[in-house]
Amino acid sequence: MTFVRHNMPRVVACMTLTAICALTLAVSLAGCDSGSSGDATRSVDAGAEVQADTTQGEATQTQADDAAASTEGEDAPESQDPNGEVDETQGSSEASSASVKDNRTPAEIRATLNITEDFREEFIHGEKPAEFQKYIVMHDTEGEGEASNVIDWWASNGNLVASHFVVNKDGSIVQCVPLDKIAHHAGFGDAGHNESYGVTDESRDDKEGTKPIGDWAPDYGMNSYSVGIEMVHMGETHEGYPEEQLKAVDGLIAYIDAYYGFQSDIIEHSDWRTGNSDCSEEFQPFLQNLQTTRTHDGS
Repeated sequence: MTFVRHNMPRVVACMTLTAICALTLAVSLAGCDSGSSGDATRSVDAGAEVQADTTQGEATQTQADDAAASTEGEDAPESQDPNGEVDETQGSSEASSASVKDNRTPAEIRATLNITEDFREEFIHGEKPAEFQKYIVMHDTEGEGEASNVIDWWASNGNLVASHFVVNKDGSIVQCVPLDKIAHHAGFGDAGHNESYGVTDESRDDKEGTKPIGDWAPDYGMNSYSVGIEMVHMGETHEGYPEEQLKAVDGLIAYIDAYYGFQSDIIEHSDWRTGNSDCSEEFQPFLQNLQTTRTHDGS
């Protein structure tokens, strides 16, 4: 019993010291946990901010990529001209091709063409103001003679037949009838063609020099509603058309369009009268391009 009594204070002291150490350790550990938790929280918050920034940047880039992808491969509107003006008729291929306009004046276009005037009074058969212009009729001369020789021959034969223009193979052009005058270049057409082409035989045309060719072709209205273009070419030879001549035709059509302020329909002589040799087989691809694009090569 003495041992216990004498050692009790020492035991109590030891127990007290042990308790204090345990409490200190607990407080220390609690402090460490608290600090670690705070650092971890800050690390998570910072990571979330980085992640948010990254996500937002990725979303922005994705939107930009999507926008780029949505327009990639799309062509500019075909009816948009180099000056940035968008044609109101876009969406219709036919209207789009018809909407191609040359902004130059008639005088400016004519100045680029090698045109010589050789007006002949006998070739004029009446007035043809703009409201009566509807067609451009393409012809071959069916001979190898130069334009000036062709016009001389027309004048000499007494038929009073001529086209407004004759285009040489080298691209030079001779004009023998003014655009606002009637020329007898189309002659008679198939029965019913006056109606189908929307033309009439009326008093503007003096009909001088006309010689009926049969009941199958009594209509004559095309002459007073059109411009005639002859190309020096002989279809029997099956020769091609020189590029200079075709380019001159392109320019001439652009000039006629500008002169009237609108685009006339382009046909060949045989459209008006069945069986006519104009124009040659070699001209057909060029004619189709002229009808759709106003150029021989479809450009």
